[in-house]
Order: sequence, then structure tokens, then C-alpha cells
Amino acid sequence: MSGTSGETKEFQAEVKQLLDIVINSLYTDREIFLRELISNAADALEKIRYLKLAGSEVWDKDLPLEISINVDEQAHTLSISDTGIGMTGDELVQNLGTIAHSGSKVFLKHLAESDSKDVNLIGQFGVGFYSAFMVAEKVTLLTRSYKPEAQGCRWTSEGTGSYTISEEEGLSRGTKIILHLKDNAREFAKPDTVKRIIKQYSSFVPFPILVNGEKVNTIQAIWTKNKNEVTEEEYKEFYKYISNAYDEPLFRLHFSADAPLSINALLFVPNDNFERFGFGRLEPGVNLYCKKVLIQQQSEHILPQWLRFVKGVVDSEELPLNISRENMQDSVLVSKLRRVITKRFLRFLNEQAEKEPEKYHQFWERFSMFIKEGAASDFTHRDELVKLLRFESSKSEPGKLISLKEYVGRMKEGQQAIYYINGPSREAIEAGPYLEVFRSRDIEVIYTREAVDDYILTQLGEYEGKKLVSADQENLDLTGDDGGKEKGLPEDEVKELLEWMKKTLGEKVSTVRESKRLVDSPAIILSPGYTTNSMERMMQLVNKDGHKIAPKTMEINTKHSIIQKLNALIKKDETLAQIAAEQIYDNALISAGLIVDPRDMVDRMYQILEKAMES
Repeated sequence: MSGTSGETKEFQAEVKQLLDIVINSLYTDREIFLRELISNAADALEKIRYLKLAGSEVWDKDLPLEISINVDEQAHTLSISDTGIGMTGDELVQNLGTIAHSGSKVFLKHLAESDSKDVNLIGQFGVGFYSAFMVAEKVTLLTRSYKPEAQGCRWTSEGTGSYTISEEEGLSRGTKIILHLKDNAREFAKPDTVKRIIKQYSSFVPFPILVNGEKVNTIQAIWTKNKNEVTEEEYKEFYKYISNAYDEPLFRLHFSADAPLSINALLFVPNDNFERFGFGRLEPGVNLYCKKVLIQQQSEHILPQWLRFVKGVVDSEELPLNISRENMQDSVLVSKLRRVITKRFLRFLNEQAEKEPEKYHQFWERFSMFIKEGAASDFTHRDELVKLLRFESSKSEPGKLISLKEYVGRMKEGQQAIYYINGPSREAIEAGPYLEVFRSRDIEVIYTREAVDDYILTQLGEYEGKKLVSADQENLDLTGDDGGKEKGLPEDEVKELLEWMKKTLGEKVSTVRESKRLVDSPAIILSPGYTTNSMERMMQLVNKDGHKIAPKTMEINTKHSIIQKLNALIKKDETLAQIAAEQIYDNALISAGLIVDPRDMVDRMYQILEKAMES
């Protein structure tokens, strides 16, 4: 043992500094010490398993590969032992007393340069062992190397300035760490506390973890398996476990990738979305693992916020973390990981939409709010998200949804634009004047139901080379077709009527013009190209103190009997004609879904009724 038997040695200065940082300030949650010690034990077991497979000579080769934790509430101790690779006396000194192999020197150098505790890989530095001193006033370590000629060793320290190392007889292969708990850490001697921590952080360690003889990690890390090796029942049980759910998932994506990053992922779409019922904003549902050890629960970094409904696990050996494994450090690599997983998940949804349209319809009904949120805010993935959008249309059956791709696939020859119109319901849209020109020309129109739909389509601008145009825009190059049955006013009377209406309505309208698009309605309100009526409605709702409607273009149908009678009324009773013109304007606003002052309308209706009753 190179003369170390029964000796007390001083920690190197850097190790003393390291211990002070780890014990007093590095970890924000003390229970992480158990995760670190279990992770180290699992690494030791992985190494011995490799050596055995490679045919190396191994001491105690028939020992089962497992991790045993024993707690004693009376003695206030916690011990964790493994049957892994173990250490020799020299390795103990090198790994725990000096900076030769622990990575402590690199850690301290990084700490000094960055002037921050937000450092690099815990695995790279290998200092997780020292976290035991967060909860222990004294640590005893018993170990025997796998090498046949090695001697057993005892290492003891109170985590201050020194440690004692001596020979120990009668040890089996592996390492046992005994923590003599501090007075304020005695809860870690309770079996239930230890089991809870293991289930939270180390459920998927690939070796049995026994607590006072009882196996705790009963759930397998099925995301690391080939999907052909996992049964449907195992998937369902795993989903229920990680989601704390009782139902079954709607969709499941299980995939592995080697490039550009090494990733194992298992993602689920739940059966329902409780955020839509007003139960509050969902928390991210994906847990982040590194080599089956939990790094971050409900990670905010692995998927964008608009995919917060997704549940599951992502495991990447390449993921860099800070020294405490609590925050991720390398933002470039994390961003790459997020892009890879997000892109793969969106591709999966598009595949499901093609393969199982009815099931995707269920998904859209429950989770469309998240897809729209992404399409409205995430420019990186907008193209993939737009493919997922679904709408009703003038040519779809009620309740049936179509994609933009389907719309383009059945466009009329020569049609240069994709048309859409917003309204609170299919019935309201179809009762309004905006579809008349499209109906007469047999042109399909997409129905949007929310202002965010119009925002997305407006921002998108075009799809597959076809412009996206709101049907309430003022400059549509379309002419309605009434079959030539109706005759309009003479040209000179039309000009006079338009001038009179503009003068009567004043600043309420930017212009009044003859309509070429109306067939059955007397008038219509149109928006300029930079906005839509739905955006105007949203502004009205947001500004509850009152939003003044911007002047819009008003078109009148000079073939309609109401407009022709208004023209005649001007000459007989201009006062009543002015009241009627105001009412036609308000009716057009209502057809556009815009809010009008009901008091003015009621007063005007009474005036019209009074005049009607006089005749």
C-alpha cells in the first residue's frame, strides 16, 4: 500500500478549497449527495462489467452487480456499497486526497477564471464524492480493488484538513461509504426519505438498488432499449409512471440518434390538455437524464415552451452540466439538442397526421393551441408547424378539417391566392357577406376561428408560392357573378350616391365605392392589406375602455334593392336617408364581427320605426 497504512495525511490545499465550496455553497439541494454517490457506484459497476466481458482477471468475479444502501435511524448513519471496480490504496490517495485524477484542479481553475459557481461537467471533474460532506460530519470509506493482489483499505475523514488511510482485512470487491450524519441531516437515515430520493433521481440506474434489502428501482429505463424489445404494456406503464397519469397516451415517439448528437428519447402526447380548461399553465413535462441518471426534472431547456404539453424522457451522454448537475452550462450544445428533438417531434406529428388523420384530428382539437403558439412565435420551426395547421373551409363538411397542402391541391386553375376568413363560428361566417364572391365563383375559402390564426397566416404571407389573402381585404381582384339577373343604378347616379354616402358617414369610412364582389348583401366593410377585421376585433377586446374603429373601405351593392331605395329616399327625405345610411354602415360592421355602440343603434332603429309607421 506504498507506506500509507495507518497514516494521517493532509488534503492538498486545492482539495481543502474544493471541500469548502462543495460543503457550504455549491449544491442548493442537499439530497443530491445521494444521487452523486449512486452515480459513482453505477460507474464502478459498469467498469467491472466491462472488465469481466473483456476477460480480465477479476477478484470475487461471482459477486452480483448491485448497489446496497443501509440506514440506521438509531446510529444516524447511511451507508452505500457497490460490488464494482473498487480502489487500491494508491488510488484512494490519488482520487480523494490529491488533485491527480479527481479533476479538482481543472474545476478550481475554471472557478477562478469565471468567478462563478456555474461550472462544467460533474462527470468530467469527478468531485461528486465530496458532496457526502454536505450531510455527514464524518465519512468512512472501505474499498477493495478488483485486482487479485490488492489489499483492502479504510479511508476516514471529517472533511476538514486531513484524512486517515489504513489497511482493512476481510473486504469483498467494491466500495462501501459510511456517512455519519450531521444533526441537521438525520432525515437521511430514514428509509422512506432515501427511497423517495432514489425514485426521483435514480429510478433508472441499470443495476439493482437495495434499501435495507428492498429493491427500490423497479422501473426499467426502456428509452435505452430497442423499441422492438418494448411491449405496449411496458410503454403504457412507463407513461403512467413518469406522467403521474391514469389514462393512456394519445401518441408515442421512441427514437435514438447518433448524429449530430447521441440521444435516446421517449416522448408522449397525453390524452388530454387541461390547460385548455383553465387549470393554469402546464409545466414542462420532459425529464433530462445523462446515462440514466436524472439531471433535471421538468426541464425548460430541452423543448420550446409551446411543446410544454409533451411528457417523456431525453437522455444524452454528451450533455454538459454544471458541477452540481442542476443547471446546464453549454448553451450552444443545449440549443442544438433542443433543435434536434423539436424537429424530430414535429416530423413525427406530420407523419401521424398522414397515417392516422382521425387520431390527429383528436390531437388538433385538444392541443392546437400549442401548435398555434409555436407557429406565431417560433420562426425556426415555422415551416414544420404550418404543415400541422388544420381548418374548416367552405368546401369541407362541418367538423372536418383540412390542411393548407390539401387546399392548394384542389385550387381552381389560374387561382393565385389562398383565401381565408375569420369568424366566431362556421354559421356566422357563412351568414356574412364575405363569402358571396367566392361562392359565386366556386372558390374555396378557409375558415379561421381565432385572431391568432389570422396573425399566423398574415405573418406567413404565402404557402407553396401562393399568397395568403384574407377575404375581407379591400383590393381583391374578384368579381361576383349574379348571372346578370340584377341591374344596377345608372353610372351618374352611382357617382352621386357614393359622394353622398362618404359625406354622410364622414370619418367613419376612408372611402365608399361600388362593389363588384357583393351578390346578395347591400354593403360590406373591408380592411386595408396590413390588417384584418379579426385583428380589429382583438383590439376592441383588449382595449376595454374603447377602441375607435379605424376608417375602412365601404362597398355598396348598387344592384341591391335597399341601396336602390336609399338612392331614391335621398331625394324625398334626406334626413331619413342619412339615418338609413348610418344603419347600413353599422349593419356592415356587425357582419364584420366588430362591436358597435348598441345605444346609438337602438335610438336609430326607433327613428326608422317611427318614420315607417307614419307612412
